[in-house]
Amino acid sequence: MKKWLQKRLKNEKGLTLVELLAVIVILGIIAAIAVPSIGKVIDNTKDKAILADASNILSATKLAVTQGDCKSASECEQSDLSGYLENIGGTYSTKKNESGVWTVTYSKIGDIKNDKYKATSGNTMTEDELLKKMGSKE
Repeated sequence: MKKWLQKRLKNEKGLTLVELLAVIVILGIIAAIAVPSIGKVIDNTKDKAILADASNILSATKLAVTQGDCKSASECEQSDLSGYLENIGGTYSTKKNESGVWTVTYSKIGDIKNDKYKATSGNTMTEDELLKKMGSKE
């Protein structure tokens, strides 16, 4: 029995064409499912990074206002925040309305792809809207 089994295993040289095709088809199916999912994760990560930058702009604004580095207590421009932020691309500014609600206008907010994270009005978000969108879970 042992000799027969060894002889049988010795005759097995490799995979048949059908086995090879089955493996290729399975790998193709897995790739077709995985690639779009990975792309969606990458886009969501970029969108969340833009929201994080906008949040950092608001935090820097509050600090700059406290330090007296903004032109007024209710408005801060990009030049006023240069000492508080690093590596934030795009253009931005912040304003506080009569109700005390901060609003950030940031050029990259328009680059957000996922509707779940998009601003309701162009490149501008209120602090409350920003915090809600940052708290969103996929």
